[in-house]
Amino acid sequence: MPPKIDREKCDSCKAEKESLCEQICPGDLMTLDEDKKAYCRMPRDCWDCMSCVKACPKGAIETRIPYQLGYHVAKLIPMMGTNTITWTCIDINGKVERFQYINRGMLE
Repeated sequence: MPPKIDREKCDSCKAEKESLCEQICPGDLMTLDEDKKAYCRMPRDCWDCMSCVKACPKGAIETRIPYQLGYHVAKLIPMMGTNTITWTCIDINGKVERFQYINRGMLE
């Protein structure tokens, strides 16, 4: 499922030459529209890697969990820290669980 963009939160990375979601997308699918808001130009080609979600400094991008796994109200939200990533999972009943992991680059 393609990423969902909160247009109110998206600031196009403050008019950088290329927004972070554009830079990080391995499929080169993210771009900015005429209003300088992020969007996925080919939603069917998105493979839900969540790179754009993790890179967005404003938290303006979210991935919807496919219907088969959790219905539309379920969410999986990453929060990048300096040395860790915290995943917040919200299931279809609103139950919240958080999992924190050390970033791969920080392992020694």
